[in-house]
Amino acid sequence: MMSNLFLIFDPSTSSNFSNNWWSLVLWFLICPYFYWISPSTFSISWKKLLKNFFQEIENNLKSYKTKNCLIISAMFIFILCINISGLLPYVFTSSSHLVFTMFFAFPLWISLIFFLIINKINMMMAHFVPLGSPIFLSFFMVIIETVSNFIRPITLSVRLMANMISGHLLLHLLSSISMFGEIYMVLSLPLMMILLLLESAVAFIQSFVFVILISLYINES
Repeated sequence: MMSNLFLIFDPSTSSNFSNNWWSLVLWFLICPYFYWISPSTFSISWKKLLKNFFQEIENNLKSYKTKNCLIISAMFIFILCINISGLLPYVFTSSSHLVFTMFFAFPLWISLIFFLIINKINMMMAHFVPLGSPIFLSFFMVIIETVSNFIRPITLSVRLMANMISGHLLLHLLSSISMFGEIYMVLSLPLMMILLLLESAVAFIQSFVFVILISLYINES
């Protein structure tokens, strides 16, 4: 029995090197479909998914900002592969750590802030006091808008991390029931399969929500 439930998220497997972080490069092992004689069902489904995703991103972005679709799509594929691979047995889930999620959220947010300060400082300041706001509420509106802008990367990072951690904790708790006997393992197995399917959906949805929010932030800049 583990002394701490959150030890399953400990990336260290030795005192010298955190080998679990090698799971970040597992998605490189996926062979592209054009290396096969005929595309598989998985390849066709993946191609349709990316096509619909590109369309969704293009609808969110302004016409002169569609050049950002490539980096947003690459980020979506990377995070999705990490989330899905983390559901496999004995594979470390990197997206359950803030160091992973903040690595994507903070640099993008800081770059957008610097872009607005350098190129669109007047538009940036105008957003702090929305049009039609009462004069006596202007001071409070500036504070509220400033706080909301500063917590964007934090909420973006914590949302992905918290959703991945919660599902993995439930799976770990249900798997621990099997230690009490075979009858408990048989009873918990259907529930674990349903929860695993739910976690697969969560892995996709959270990857999609992460990049959609980033595209909205880019669209505002």
